Amino acid sequence: MSQPTPVMPAPEAPVKSLAKPEMKRTREGFGHGLLELGEKRPNVFVLVGDLSGSTNVSFFAEKFPDRFLQIGIAEQNMMCVAAGLAALGKIPYLATYGAFASCRSADQMRVTVAYTDLPVKIGGAHGGISVGPDGATHQAMEEIAIVRSIPNMKLIVPCDYWETKKATIAMADDPHPNYIRFGREPVPVVTDANTPFTLGKANVLREGKDIALIACGVMVYEALVAADALAERGIQARVVNMHTLKPIDVDAIERAARECGAIVTAEEHQVNGGLGGAVAEVVVRTHPVPMELVAVHDRFGRSGKQEELMAAFGIKSPDVIAAAERALRRKKG
Repeated sequence: MSQPTPVMPAPEAPVKSLAKPEMKRTREGFGHGLLELGEKRPNVFVLVGDLSGSTNVSFFAEKFPDRFLQIGIAEQNMMCVAAGLAALGKIPYLATYGAFASCRSADQMRVTVAYTDLPVKIGGAHGGISVGPDGATHQAMEEIAIVRSIPNMKLIVPCDYWETKKATIAMADDPHPNYIRFGREPVPVVTDANTPFTLGKANVLREGKDIALIACGVMVYEALVAADALAERGIQARVVNMHTLKPIDVDAIERAARECGAIVTAEEHQVNGGLGGAVAEVVVRTHPVPMELVAVHDRFGRSGKQEELMAAFGIKSPDVIAAAERALRRKKG
């Protein structure tokens, strides 16, 4: 099954097959993006906290060893080293697991990087529950809440390989600190090399006026699958890929609320402080409508397979469908 993939501002190209999607790792998109940057920009440096292979910064390290720094298991120190490089005019990208980048290094990210508004680029790998067997301590599901609350920080949660690569490259041109969240396991590819990407501008992947499904990360695919199922019931759902959570695309959210009359948000993150809250903050100020939030509800993760965990924690397409039905009942009421 194919769905139209609107590219801002107008839909043109088809979305890749939802039934048998191509699967690629977003972390490879990060690694390949860094490699391309390294070839074009001699002031790009890469730092890692003992996780070169896991974060795929090994691609950069092999080709540009003089601009690669292995800091070791010292994430707070790595954040400060990156800030020092940025102060000297370099564009430093650091990579570690999201649980360490956002939680363990929160103070250094806030004070040393964000307070001084230095262009440090932070790669939070293995984000969300889909990291699977690593278990609760490594399943970062609080990153969005932490990072988006810090002034000067920008936050990107790309949906697939291509979007991760484009976001990684785009961050180099932004003069502020950036945080990009990506996963470990292969995820469905729903965009391609030609799909436009602009920081702060959401993409509408499917048009619809009955309800809007606003998603980020791996949940964009789940929203597309849910929209397919809803269409079979005569419900036309708009699917919005909200890849940038800060600054969030206020216009896209307000338009979805006004034109669709109900919204479901879908994210691989805690319900507190995540995408749902960010969208709701816009909705209540611009055009209040019924909303439902598909997310992890105030729980720590656990060890298991990606698909099993997403189902167990209520963040698969059936959960998006159920949330849409609840929102539609409230809309009609």
